[in-house]
Amino acid sequence: MDTAPHILVVDDDRDIRDLLARFLVKHGLRVTTARDGAEMTKALADWHIDLVVLDLMMPGEDGLSLTRRLRGQGTGVPIVMLTAMGEDTDRIVGLEMGADDYLAKPFNPRELLARIKAVLRRVQVPPDRPDSSPAEETRGTRLRFADWVLDLATRDLVSPDGVVVTLSAGEFDLLQAFVEHPRRVLSRDQLLDFARGRTAVPFDRSIDIQVSRLRRKLGDDAKEAQLIKTVRGGGYLFTAEVHPA
Repeated sequence: MDTAPHILVVDDDRDIRDLLARFLVKHGLRVTTARDGAEMTKALADWHIDLVVLDLMMPGEDGLSLTRRLRGQGTGVPIVMLTAMGEDTDRIVGLEMGADDYLAKPFNPRELLARIKAVLRRVQVPPDRPDSSPAEETRGTRLRFADWVLDLATRDLVSPDGVVVTLSAGEFDLLQAFVEHPRRVLSRDQLLDFARGRTAVPFDRSIDIQVSRLRRKLGDDAKEAQLIKTVRGGGYLFTAEVHPA
């Protein structure tokens, strides 16, 4: 059985689909391609997809609409969005919709591969831990804060009412960074490092956007935030006490 990560490339440009498919397969990934939202939906139903590379500008239902639909359906599959010309607005809206990372066209396929691997590392057990037993991997992975429970092994967030709340990969990584560093002011650069594993780019607003999305899912009113407080000139502070669940 092939255990290589399965990537779905969604782009209306056949040349780009074929180029990316050949490149990613060459580097050990499995790839399925789709030219539009309908083919994407069918592929997600037919296969276990580990990550979606999704073009923003497509005829018909565009990448933003598709991302919104997937997240609205509770689908947490990671999404790397391809945006034209690196427009800040496109990137910000894409992240607000639930994309986990973005890359501006034109791009080097090697950079896309690096982004894909970075996102996959955040959502999968690292392959270089073959000696870890199941007990070691799951010990102490359920953490409780303010009557919420975050399971680091299954990546589930359970509300005080017992409802599982779907988080994107980026939202989960950010929340994990907070619960692992409670009651400590974390700068945006620190959060980028903890949650995304890459150096912040100038004026990278992705952390602010993810914090806003996370607050909404935690029911933490941004104007009177209690769980995730903004520290002017400092970053963010996760105020809750965190205990093993």
